[in-house]
This record gives sequence, C-alpha cells and structure tokens, in this order.
Amino acid sequence: MIRFPKQVCAALGIDVPIAQAPIGSASTPALAAAVSNAGGLGTLALTWTDPDEAVRRIREVRRRTDRPFAVNLVLDFPIDDVLDACLAEDVPIISTFWGDPAKVAARAKDTRLIHTVGSVAEARQAAEAGVDVVVAQGWEAGGHVRGQASTLVLVPAVVDAVGPIPVLAAGGIADRRGLAAVLALGAQGGWLGTRFLTATEAATHDSYREAVLVAELEDAVHTRCFDGGWPDAPHRVLRNSTLTHWEAAGQPRTDRPGEGDVVATDAAGNPWQRYDDMIPVPGMTGDLEALAQYAGQAAGLVRNVAPAAQIMADLVG
Repeated sequence: MIRFPKQVCAALGIDVPIAQAPIGSASTPALAAAVSNAGGLGTLALTWTDPDEAVRRIREVRRRTDRPFAVNLVLDFPIDDVLDACLAEDVPIISTFWGDPAKVAARAKDTRLIHTVGSVAEARQAAEAGVDVVVAQGWEAGGHVRGQASTLVLVPAVVDAVGPIPVLAAGGIADRRGLAAVLALGAQGGWLGTRFLTATEAATHDSYREAVLVAELEDAVHTRCFDGGWPDAPHRVLRNSTLTHWEAAGQPRTDRPGEGDVVATDAAGNPWQRYDDMIPVPGMTGDLEALAQYAGQAAGLVRNVAPAAQIMADLVG
C-alpha cells in the first residue's frame, strides 16, 4: 500500500489524495460521488451548465454521498452565475482552470480552492491568490492542456515554487506506479482524468471507451484541431479520422476538411459538428468516431472498464 502525505488530505477533508479530474461532459454526479465515497475527491464539471442544472447536479452528488467533492469552473468562460449557484449551495471545494483564480478566491473565502496550472509562473500566481491546493498539469495530460512542460519536470518545479501549499500532479498517471512516481517528485497526490473515462459511472459512449481501451501511447495527440466552442486552447485527443484528414490538409485554420459537417446528434436532438469540442456521450447517434475523444497519454495504460470504487482500490493498492 502506498503511504500518502497527509497535508492535502487534511486540507480537503479526504482520506486518500486521489482526485477525479473534471472530464467535461463525461463527468456525472454518480462518478463524483463514487470517487468521494471511496475516500478520494470526486469532481463535477459545471462550466457549461446553467445555474439551475448546476444546482441539480450538486444536490444529486449530495444525495449519493456525505463526503467532500469539488466543482470545476474554467475561467476562460463566463462563470459568475454558475459560481453564484455553487456558493449558494455551499459546495465544499471549487477547482478552477485556465486563468487567474484571484477573483474566485476573493468570493469563495469559506470554500477550499484548487487551481490547475501548466507552468511555474502560473503556480506562483495561484499561490499569491491564496489557493489551498495547486494542480501541476503536465503536457502528457488529456483534454485541454495549459502548458508545455512534462509532468516529470513540472511537478518538482511547482512544488519548489509554491511550498508549503500542497501540490497534486496531473498528466500520465493511470495506476499506482504513476502515483508512486509523482509522490517521489514531491506531489502529495494525483489528479486523474483519463483513467476515469472508463469508469462505469462516467458518461462516455461505448465507442469512446473502446477507443481508450485499445489506444497506444502515440495515439493521444497534442493538437488544436477541435476548437469549436473553445478556440486557441491546445488539447490532447485520440487520433481519429477528423484529426488525420486535417493534418493531411496541412492543419489549416479555415476551410478545413469537412468544416461545418454535422457528424453526430445527441439524445436531445442537438447537432454536433466535426470540429466541435464535444465528446461522444451515451444516447448520441452518427459518426461518433469523428468527434473529439479527449484522452491523455495514460490511455496507453488503461485496459479495463470498472466501477470508480474499484479504480480507486487499484490505485491505492
């Protein structure tokens, strides 16, 4: 069994310093609650929800667990109304990303604040803003990727820069070997997204799960291809037909192959275009392979579908 540092657990009120990263549309109240019930920190991604839906999801997590959980807000988008709803619901922990957390820190004085960074400069900025925990996201990570440094070098540099603020490591962690490695680098725990894409509670379409399960390390590509809805935000996705055709065309910023094509429709009847920043979720129909399938290089180590509780047990050992 891994011996964990206790500072970050005390700060967040959790038993083991393993957090489920906010995996966008794949995050669900059931997943967040299951991770929290297993002693870790479950997270809801609420940036693109309206306040009423945010409240519904928060209350659904509380119906399933009495343990601490987090909500995630991306600061590159208007989040004031959702933040108001989260604060009114007295969420215990707020995690932020892609911006300066100072304004959120000023408003969330009675709430623990986690901020994800991609550089030492951002880490120092977060520390000055008064965050309680810093997440150092290495370039290997899936989804939207803030910096360019690898987990191996970023984590110790951030630990040195912001100590004694505890640091969680993100990027390339899929099992207890990776968790032990980042602890050796000075992190106090792990922030895992790709590993939870194949949790039974995650809202990932079966085709998306299968793509993660069969992926090799090289299949997770750092790119700017899927920018519909979030321009100028680099990300890491699994290679698919959309990405391959775009690269073959010279990676154009306009007049891209299949630009404007509707490739999928969700259960509510909403159309999704080829370059949108949307993943395949249950209930979707169409050419789901052509949609963005966010995943980190850790996908090359994920080989099973399992309940979140089992994933947590395997990570702890």
